[in-house]
Amino acid sequence: MDVPAVKIAPSLLSADFVNLARDVAAVEAAGADWLHVDVMDGHFVPNLTIGLPVVKALKRTATRPLDVHIMISNPSEFAGRYVEAGADVLTCHLETFAAGGGGPETLAAVRDAGGRAGLSVNPETDVAPVRDLLDHCDMVLIMSVHPGFGGQKFMPEVLPKIEALRSWGFAGDIEIDGGITPDTIGDAAAAGANVFVSGSGVFKSDDWAGTIATMRATAESRLAAAGLQTA
Repeated sequence: MDVPAVKIAPSLLSADFVNLARDVAAVEAAGADWLHVDVMDGHFVPNLTIGLPVVKALKRTATRPLDVHIMISNPSEFAGRYVEAGADVLTCHLETFAAGGGGPETLAAVRDAGGRAGLSVNPETDVAPVRDLLDHCDMVLIMSVHPGFGGQKFMPEVLPKIEALRSWGFAGDIEIDGGITPDTIGDAAAAGANVFVSGSGVFKSDDWAGTIATMRATAESRLAAAGLQTA
C-alpha cells in the first residue's frame, strides 16, 4: 500500500504562549510540516485551551498548514467556523457523534468549508465504527494518550487500531498524538501511521531541528520496512 508522506506536526500546546509567533517561526524553520493546534472546551476534555481568535491569529503568521484538533462536545456547531478561521485540517472526535455532537454531516461541513476532514478516536474507543465513516475522512487521528493534557506517556496498546485502518484499505493520512518522541515514533510508523504529533518531544528538546530530522528519518525507515511506501 502507498501511504502519504511522513509529516511531523509539533503541538503548539507545548510552545511558549507568551511568545507563540516566535515559536511558530522557529519550529517551522526547524522542519515542521504541519502545526498541530489543540482546542479544548473544558467539557469533552478536562482542560481549556484556545479558540477561534487564536486560530485566526496563527493563520496570519504561520507558513505551514494548521492541523486543528477540536476536543469539544459540539463539533457540528463549530467545524465550518474553524476552517473559515484558518484550519487546513480539522479533526473532531468520534465519541461526540454518539453524544449528539454530529456525524458524517460534521465531516461534510469541514470539506464544504474547504478543509480536510479528520476523525479522532480516544484510547479506550473501539475503532470499528470508523470503518463505515472512512469515505467521509481525509485523515484519522488515533490518540495514544487520554486527551486533555500534554506530556503524557505513550500507550502502545492503541497501535492495532492503526493496523486495522490500513488493513481496511485506508490509504489516507493516519495521525497519532500522544507521547511521540524519537523513541516511540518508530513503532507508530511500523503500524502504519504517517503523521506524528509531538509536543514536549519537540519543544522540550535541546535541538528542535535535530529532533524533527531524527523523527522523520526513523518514521520513513520503519514505514519502508513495513512495506508502506511514502508518496
